[in-house]
Amino acid sequence: MLRLKDKVCIITGSASGMGEAEAFAFAKQGAKLIIADQNLELAETVANQIRSLGNEAFAFQVDVTNIIQLEALIDFTIGKFDRIDVLLNNAGIFDKYTNSLETTEYLWDKIFDINVKAIFRLSNLVLPHMIQQKSGAIINVGSIAGLVAKMGGASYTASKHAVLGYTKHLAAEYGQLGIKINAICPGTIKTPMTAKMLETRPTDKIPLDRFGDTSEVADLAVFLASDESKFMSGACIAVDGGFTAV
Repeated sequence: MLRLKDKVCIITGSASGMGEAEAFAFAKQGAKLIIADQNLELAETVANQIRSLGNEAFAFQVDVTNIIQLEALIDFTIGKFDRIDVLLNNAGIFDKYTNSLETTEYLWDKIFDINVKAIFRLSNLVLPHMIQQKSGAIINVGSIAGLVAKMGGASYTASKHAVLGYTKHLAAEYGQLGIKINAICPGTIKTPMTAKMLETRPTDKIPLDRFGDTSEVADLAVFLASDESKFMSGACIAVDGGFTAV
């Protein structure tokens, strides 16, 4: 049985890395996908690969800091499918462990615009549709930097704490309307972008003694999007090999 059969899902930042893994995991479970990413060429490649598997998928170019483009993304999705079942806010950027005294206001604002404000804007754009449907799931990709203060710089850590607080607010505010809102907090995950950097990074501080795979984040996203998690809302779940447990 397909766990996401015919669910209409928007995944931001889904042309590469964790977002791409999430898109393929969703597709394998029968989801109808909007591959939303700033890089249209890569988004089209992912969408084409998913369509070759027999699933519906459309690429959509979007800058998540641009409200006009975000509105167009929602209009496009409703125009194609007439509903939105899942919003997976995956897009985000890192501050390269920049400490507070070295953080410029430009960097702070850029991190918050992409990591927090985009989630706020997109959530507010999809919530009216989910309220009308009396169902829906919003999944925010946070970080273990939202749980502890040693896995990012000043702006990144603050932004991911904000994501988790906003997730809990949404869950408390809209749960009675049939909408569940949860967050995933990845630890150190191997992606094409981080692979070289992680070659020389030790794993001894991670109880499972390894870095995570994008598929392990994607599997949790599938669970949170599916009906199997229908009594879960407001949860902020670490996928970190036990890092935040010690």
